[in-house]
Amino acid sequence: MPTSPEPSEPTAETAVSTPEDAEDFKESKGVDRRGIAVGGVLIAACAGLVLYGVLDSDETPERHVPTASVTYEVQGEGTADLTWQARSESGKAVEARDVTLPWKKTVRVPLGKPPIVTITLGEKGGRASCQLAIRGKHVQTATAFGKFGRATCQGELPAPESPADAQGEQ
Repeated sequence: MPTSPEPSEPTAETAVSTPEDAEDFKESKGVDRRGIAVGGVLIAACAGLVLYGVLDSDETPERHVPTASVTYEVQGEGTADLTWQARSESGKAVEARDVTLPWKKTVRVPLGKPPIVTITLGEKGGRASCQLAIRGKHVQTATAFGKFGRATCQGELPAPESPADAQGEQ
């Protein structure tokens, strides 16, 4: 009995799309689970980015830093280079060159940061003195003289009260 050759598996070269295959494809309009999974992943990624943007904002709440009034005064003639502690949360120093004397400045310095003023005379030398007052009360005086003379006036401010300390006192 003659046998017909068994159909072999179609290969890319022998595969031919038939109208029957197209009908099978059209009839299978069921839910594509891969599409749902990809959609879910995309929605989760978008939600994560939105939450990251909301939670990681650059806006930091402004916090109150307790300060004390400090008056720096430099007496003398001519000019000098000065450095002093001014108001900022970090308590960074301010520098000024060739300041005409006499000079006086009142600033607010964060508690826990030492108020300080330094004088540096120039090549011409001379004489200048600094004075430091905290909350209106004189704390220190120092004098610089001679060529490139230096003087520093420094005081102490109490550290800010921590919330834990404030609760313990009640």
